[in-house]
Amino acid sequence: MSLHATQGVIVASVACMTAPYRIVAVSGSLHEPSKTTALIRAIADAVAERADAEVQLIELTAIGPSLAGALQRDGLPPHVEEQLVAIEQADLLIVGSPVYRASFTGLFKHLFDFVGQYDLVGKPVLLAATGGGERHALMIEHQLRPLFAFFQALTLPVGVYASNTDFDGYRVNSELLEARIALAADRALPLVGYAASRSVEALV
Repeated sequence: MSLHATQGVIVASVACMTAPYRIVAVSGSLHEPSKTTALIRAIADAVAERADAEVQLIELTAIGPSLAGALQRDGLPPHVEEQLVAIEQADLLIVGSPVYRASFTGLFKHLFDFVGQYDLVGKPVLLAATGGGERHALMIEHQLRPLFAFFQALTLPVGVYASNTDFDGYRVNSELLEARIALAADRALPLVGYAASRSVEALV
């Protein structure tokens, strides 16, 4: 089968999914308003424009105070447990963090420390980050991608990085960034279709 035909089969499987499918976007920012949150909102909106989907946004600014002091998952309050279940049951995860000390924020990592080790196996994950300048862009490859490789997730090869100059306040204001978001959204849908057509056991 040709690559073109294979892509057609995969995209078709997206359309055959029980609609709407679930996009869960996680912002690792510790501030509100936030450029990171604005970025992952824009990515989620771009994906939702291309397929019937429900978008749920999880912000650490909202759940962080209840999350930070927990040492075990069974010690989390119900509203945080609900966010973890949403992450584990998503059809597509969009995750982003500001670059902080050359990595993602500590609370972002703390949140994913509570996610079941095998609950993201084969799950499509679109990676994003924001930073003060282009020199921080490799955080996606050096920090985020290895984290989700541990979970055996299917990370999208195209990550989305944005620097301060890509925003007008807290709104995406860069044609290059908008093009990158569009490309990531286009590439995400075949991956969602592939994951939906395979059992978890086949992906391990």
